[in-house]
Amino acid sequence: MAIMQRGASARRVRTPIVRSADGTSSVESFVIAAVATILLTRAYLELTDYPQVGGGSLHIAHALWGGALMMTALVVGWLFLGVGARSSAVLLGGVGFGLFLDEVGKFVTKDNDYFYGPSAEIMYVTVVLVLVLGRTVRDVREPTPRECLANAAAIASEGLVGGVPDSRRELARELLDRARTTGADPELVASIDTVLNRCVPARSRSARWRARFARTVPSFVTSTRWAIALSWLMVLTASATVVAGIAQLATGGLVIERDDLDVTLDRMTISGGILWVTACATVALGLPSLIARRRTASLWPLHRLRSAAMIYALLGALVDFAESGFAALTNLGIGLLTLAAISHRITVETARGSAATRSAAVRL
Repeated sequence: MAIMQRGASARRVRTPIVRSADGTSSVESFVIAAVATILLTRAYLELTDYPQVGGGSLHIAHALWGGALMMTALVVGWLFLGVGARSSAVLLGGVGFGLFLDEVGKFVTKDNDYFYGPSAEIMYVTVVLVLVLGRTVRDVREPTPRECLANAAAIASEGLVGGVPDSRRELARELLDRARTTGADPELVASIDTVLNRCVPARSRSARWRARFARTVPSFVTSTRWAIALSWLMVLTASATVVAGIAQLATGGLVIERDDLDVTLDRMTISGGILWVTACATVALGLPSLIARRRTASLWPLHRLRSAAMIYALLGALVDFAESGFAALTNLGIGLLTLAAISHRITVETARGSAATRSAAVRL
């Protein structure tokens, strides 16, 4: 009887699912790498007149290379620990997924049609689902004390081998403070803090590259005004698409031919509808954030602007590039420039806020 009770008790114990503090940013980096790979692949194939790799009766599709890269990403993630291994797995997996997804038209048609029209829509929906899933997992609830402790311990364990960069150490401190204030075991918090203190400082390669890049970029490009100006340009461009889409939906297509006026407004297609929804999402996120940015010093308007830029640049570009080819590079360029400028402002202001917090703690 006691054995049965112990067995029932063991069955009731469930291993909790612990979310990674880096999970959402890794998913977004994965998506960025995938979408960039799709766009670069399409551009390269069009410029080179769609060469065939293999010759004769063989054709080595780039989906195979994508599968090989995704397999490599999994193996790297299984074999190695640390930020470098995780970043490599994210990049390799994103590039591989982009190469695989680019040939989706061949997988859903009987005649292996690479130029299958709805391919862009399939890519769009897939990428959106991945992004939404990443955001939902992060936002479904606040991090628990157990999750904060686990992530801080993971950073500390990584630091035992190669040291901890300042940004990672700061993140671990924030996680430990959050765990302490939300009821975590003080002894566990102190133990992890002790391990973290034993980790030697390390310089992040990405931080070095960002610093080198920042020194080569003119100051006006990294200014707040530049980021806001690009954001307004993005929102206004998206607003024009929203207005045009409303006209298409209201008229169902319109043709006016007169001596002094020639107007043609096509009916909205599926691709056009996706672009319209993308533009609506960009305006819905971007416009209130730009207005709020003038009234608050909080970072949430910048984070929403970054999401708007990602939607505008990456998701819209998939369909836009399939419909209009290289003409889509204009909107893509606007979106990517805006995304880079806003990301830089978030990094700068986050570091500034962390420094102010540390200074206040020292004064106390």
